[in-house]
Amino acid sequence: MVHLSFGGHDLMPLHQGALFWPARRALLVADLHLEKASWFARSGQMLPPYDSFATLADLIALIDDTGAQEVWCLGDSFHDPEGCARLPERAQNMLRSLTATTRWTWITGNHDPHGVDRCGGGVVDEAVVDGLVLRHEATASETRPEVSGHYHPKLRIRVRGKLVSRRCFVAASHKLILPAFGALTGGLDVDHPEIVRAVGRPAQALIPIEDRLLRFPLAA
Repeated sequence: MVHLSFGGHDLMPLHQGALFWPARRALLVADLHLEKASWFARSGQMLPPYDSFATLADLIALIDDTGAQEVWCLGDSFHDPEGCARLPERAQNMLRSLTATTRWTWITGNHDPHGVDRCGGGVVDEAVVDGLVLRHEATASETRPEVSGHYHPKLRIRVRGKLVSRRCFVAASHKLILPAFGALTGGLDVDHPEIVRAVGRPAQALIPIEDRLLRFPLAA
């Protein structure tokens, strides 16, 4: 794992698209978008109905690997307010087991506001944890260290003449945006004006690999 100093804390961006906070044994993930495929299926656009299983299996493996005891989901965890109810029984059992065995907190997002079932865990609009603001969408005027999701950032670069796309973190002096963790999520180019507006300049795209953190300055 690689380390990142942010807001006075030692954090670990993981290549799976999550953020591990060793001092708290906490795992932070954003934009799971559970049951996105079934949401599209209701309107006749049939997609393989396995996205929730894949996302939850990846999350279970990551919790096991890191030994996380605390989980923060930074919004848009379900693709719509009825997402939890549509989860297949096996997936519901997987999720309820996770929320029952960890200190689990859902942060609301634009896809999953307050007042919906989330299969266990606590629900807040945002939180301040040891000086870090945790919310779904970055607030440009926020001056405190802030960790968020929402934008699904991806970096597109040319490697040996081919265009390669990788999900990435976006970091500025007091902003850190996580990539989407869900198995069925698109991505927004890291240089998109909305991301630039949210984090300001200078900023970097971060891609963790086995033993180091690759840093790519956002284009001017």
